[in-house]
Amino acid sequence: MPARIGFRRLTAHNMKRIKLTVVASAVILITVMIAATLIEKFRGTEFVAAHIYHAPWFVALWALLAVASAVYILRRRLRGAALALHLGLELILAGALVTWLAGQRGTFHLRAEHPTERHFTGDNGRRYPLPFAVRLDEFRIEYYVGTRAPMDFVSELSFVDSGDTLRRTVSMNRIARYRGYRFYQSGYDAEGGGTTLSVAYDPWGIGISYVGYALLVVSMIGLLVARNGPFRRLLRHPALRASSAAVIFLLCGARAQAAENRPQTLPQEVAAELGALGVYYNDRVCPLSTLAREFTTKLCGRSSWRGCSAGQVLAGWLFRYDDWAAEPMIRVKSADVRQRLEIGGRYARLTDFQRAIRLGRLQELPTDRSVREADERFRLAGLLASGQMLRLFPYTDPVTGELHWAAPVDNLPAELPGEQRIFIRRSMDYLHELVLKRDYAAACDLLRKIGDYQRQTCSGRMPSPVRLRAERLYNRLGYSFPAAIVFVLIGIIGFAVRCREMLRNRRSRRIGLLLTGVLIAGWFYLSVLLALRGYVCGHWPMSNGFETMQFMAWCTWLVTLLFRRRFLLLIPMGLLVGGLAMMVSVMGSSNPQITPLMPVLNSPLLSIHVMLVMAAYSLLALTACNGVAGIAALRRHPQSAERLRIVGAVMLYPAVFALAAGIFVGAVWANVSWGRYWGWDPKEVWALITLLVYATALHSGSLPAFRRPDFFHTFCIAAFLTVIVTYFGVNFLLGGMHSYA
Repeated sequence: MPARIGFRRLTAHNMKRIKLTVVASAVILITVMIAATLIEKFRGTEFVAAHIYHAPWFVALWALLAVASAVYILRRRLRGAALALHLGLELILAGALVTWLAGQRGTFHLRAEHPTERHFTGDNGRRYPLPFAVRLDEFRIEYYVGTRAPMDFVSELSFVDSGDTLRRTVSMNRIARYRGYRFYQSGYDAEGGGTTLSVAYDPWGIGISYVGYALLVVSMIGLLVARNGPFRRLLRHPALRASSAAVIFLLCGARAQAAENRPQTLPQEVAAELGALGVYYNDRVCPLSTLAREFTTKLCGRSSWRGCSAGQVLAGWLFRYDDWAAEPMIRVKSADVRQRLEIGGRYARLTDFQRAIRLGRLQELPTDRSVREADERFRLAGLLASGQMLRLFPYTDPVTGELHWAAPVDNLPAELPGEQRIFIRRSMDYLHELVLKRDYAAACDLLRKIGDYQRQTCSGRMPSPVRLRAERLYNRLGYSFPAAIVFVLIGIIGFAVRCREMLRNRRSRRIGLLLTGVLIAGWFYLSVLLALRGYVCGHWPMSNGFETMQFMAWCTWLVTLLFRRRFLLLIPMGLLVGGLAMMVSVMGSSNPQITPLMPVLNSPLLSIHVMLVMAAYSLLALTACNGVAGIAALRRHPQSAERLRIVGAVMLYPAVFALAAGIFVGAVWANVSWGRYWGWDPKEVWALITLLVYATALHSGSLPAFRRPDFFHTFCIAAFLTVIVTYFGVNFLLGGMHSYA
């Protein structure tokens, strides 16, 4: 008997040592990766790649974590989905090790005059032979219809091997494979005469990693649906039993602005007719109302001005230039520029800029961002007033047959028919005369004739009338900053009221119905915005920071609606998080342009990747708010703090699983696009750090500290800093390939 007891003590001691090894190696890895992203900012990508990410000691550190974890898993005798999940992680790390040991990556360049290549240059600078020859048959750039915006880069290749020739096409997100080698479209010469291809040879590593990805996804789903799994046990916890009712409650509001002494402009109905015209802007054809909205937003930071819509503002600058040049509406952030302009507030007149330039007051100013923005706004007003931005008139080049869009002041081909030249040159001048005469009926007729000319000339190469109307509707609805403020305020007030009710063990049905109605109204509003923007873009809108933050707000409110019955504070927390996401989207992109999608982003994997990651961030934001409420309830209401711990643990499971799946889908997308599924970009690294940090909270069986409400809530608040750095810190401080999103 003593021997058996001693063996058990020895086994328990060994388990503690193994667990300590796992935790210590994970902490060291997280610390090293944090340091690496900071070092990269100052020493560059190549330095951290050579001395950290690709260094043998860093690989050995990951191997130590993998081996120690595997031993601990075997000793714990995990079964079912939990075992499969950890096995999937081990396979992913094993695949990465095989790729590091045996994989080859590099590039080679092909041109029309030297189309054949038998070697490629590796990332390490060495030249590697190919067991066959690669020949460039053709390279072309495909454009979006009716524009000069690239839609895809396509290389037609031939693989010549022992007298046999096999033809393949390589484009963005389309790989060519031959004899274990994979070829990706990487770049092209400026004149379009040559192409740069990435080549990767990794016959085993990718396959092992993909098996790990698949096993991981299946096991995560299994853990969520298993009847006796940890997630379902948490859902059945008595602390989550609650009920509430929901009703649709739509909020309608209106803003009124003073219109006294405002500059002259067109009546709203005439400005709307002007905004319905198509214009070539940002490498695409869109309604003129889009240009008007972005022009107004860039100039003054809002989509309207003193009761004038964006279309009226643009019309005012076009047809009442002197009045609007004297209107203080150009936002100036720089204190130095305001001092040189001799203005008291944050808004300047165009005449203030003109006077300061004549007197030489703006010379020798430091060229920081705020000064550049002020200069851009000043020049933008002049570009619009001169007509250079109004590329309203399409024409087909008589020589090349290509479709072009011209402004009235542009040089036109001499071969263009005379009547067409006169119409392009004089239409806006005639419209100006009609506006000065206040003959608005004739002005509307002329605008409709310009619209007819556009449709006849483009002959199917212009967006459909339905798409243009959808974009005009989006322009009227899409400025969400005031709505975001309303949702944030309601969330704060509702949070305070609900906390008070929770501490007093009371619940107001009327307040619950009101908050639920506001939440449903907000989710419906964002759903309409996202649907309109996606229809106009031609892809699901998740390709930049503005769109992803809007989608995060949508995900937050959807999750809140689905789980609102489980938790008293969930609705006000959802309103607060979603409203803040909307505010950040507008503040971070005061001029959110709708542009054609970059070729590399034109992949369904991108949408899945962003959707999963933003859903995870939404849930993690809710756990942080839940942690704040839990900390507040610890002293006076410990039972509520424990209940909040259960709620936070319930949200953590789908959050961590969605983040893991999003990271791995992004890895597959990167492998399809660039030939490598992990590049140690700062955002990739911080997403991995976030995953590792939050994954520790799911191991409450091995780490009992997470079963204490005080520790759990503090952890959720502190861990959310990794999400903030991942999304905002990388974008604004660290940079990298992902800094656009």
